[in-house]
Amino acid sequence: MQVQPYLFFNGRCEEAIEFYRTALGAEVGMLMRFKDCPESVEHGSPGEKVMHASLRVGESMVLLSDGSCQGQPSFQGFALTLSVADEAEARRFFSALAEGGQVQMALEKTFFSPCFGTVADRFGVTWMVIVGAT
Repeated sequence: MQVQPYLFFNGRCEEAIEFYRTALGAEVGMLMRFKDCPESVEHGSPGEKVMHASLRVGESMVLLSDGSCQGQPSFQGFALTLSVADEAEARRFFSALAEGGQVQMALEKTFFSPCFGTVADRFGVTWMVIVGAT
């Protein structure tokens, strides 16, 4: 069994996919647009917007969609954890995720990790970057 996060970007999914490809080296596994759905013509779909996509980030899969395309995405009550091998990798990914976003806790040594920090990316998704998580 797997648990996979499914993020809804309310019209900014394609932008998010490109951001995560650049920032994290994510690879697109699947991308389906609303216009590809047979019922889209009947129900007046948002056409080119992303109905479903999958991104491989390292060994994990993250699912994404434009959802209802109703405006700003809202990501509250959770964070995605990016567990990395070393401090250099943590700094590289943290810096990339912080571009256009907001650092919530700078990367620093903690009692539980040689390097840990949190950042909300430009879409509002909170990431916890950590070295040495199990």
